Amino acid sequence: MSDTAASAPVAIADHGAVRTITVNRPDKLNALNAATLDALHQAFDDAAADDAVRCVVLTGAGSKAFVAGADISEMNTLTPVQGRDFSLRGQRLMRRIEKMPKPVVAMINGFALGGGLELAMGCHLRIAGDNAKLGQPEVNLGLIPGFGGTQRLLRLAGRAATLELCLVGTPVDAARARELGIVNQVVPAAELEAETMKLATRLAESAPLALRGVLDCVNVGGECAIEEGLEYETAQFGLMFSTDDMREGTGAFLERRKPAFNGR
Repeated sequence: MSDTAASAPVAIADHGAVRTITVNRPDKLNALNAATLDALHQAFDDAAADDAVRCVVLTGAGSKAFVAGADISEMNTLTPVQGRDFSLRGQRLMRRIEKMPKPVVAMINGFALGGGLELAMGCHLRIAGDNAKLGQPEVNLGLIPGFGGTQRLLRLAGRAATLELCLVGTPVDAARARELGIVNQVVPAAELEAETMKLATRLAESAPLALRGVLDCVNVGGECAIEEGLEYETAQFGLMFSTDDMREGTGAFLERRKPAFNGR
């Protein structure tokens, strides 16, 4: 790796159709500053536009942290207007990840605190090592979550858990996060990368247009009344019948063979 690549706030690597995006500030426990937020936004734009990429894995460099939070040294000097702009910058990134047309899996390899948990919650699926710690400790800094933490945590874990994590500010371990529905799966830390890539590879081999349809339906349905959500689902379901992938998938099932989806 070149010195420039090593010092970049985000590292990119492809493993077949799976792209790994790594927050690359291990000396700062991968804390999110403005430059890192912008680099992540660009990385997800690039992944969305690349037809060769079918699934994205997001993680943090090193063995201690996924992302330990926003960069406090940068936030300490912000004015109220700058603080609002920093919040908007983070929220735009989380929304960009949430609305990705391809599955995004968070590989939580340590601390996911504050902005780090918010980053993970923007992803579609979350796998945590059993050594992970997750929380929204902003209240201990005289702050509140600013990258969507109160809203996504509420939708994932419910009101009681959201108030507990945000008011008390004490992180929970991976097992407790799994009980609350914040993460989908907990695995031994030594197996985290292998298990995450196994899931990502499975997703990358699935029908891309069907995956996108599911993501779209969940995103739309989560923000509207059920009748509107059902109507949108029906429209997306019908649209699948115009795809080669639907013919391939149903044909492979009838012929008892593995399908080969091409995203058309």
